Amino acid sequence: MFWPMLAIALGFLGIAVLGILGVRVFVEAQRLGREVARTTERINRAAEDLEHAATDLAHTGEALR
Repeated sequence: MFWPMLAIALGFLGIAVLGILGVRVFVEAQRLGREVARTTERINRAAEDLEHAATDLAHTGEALR
């Protein structure tokens, strides 16, 4: 009777450990997703700034002609 109970306890422990690891992976994936969104926003903002600077430079070049 001891071995079947030990097998059930170890099986439950294994499932609990996998559940905890699954939650940790989920939390880290959420954090990574937020970081990617934040970085994408920064890249878009930098691209817009570059576009505005290039437009201003083009207007300055046209004024010098």
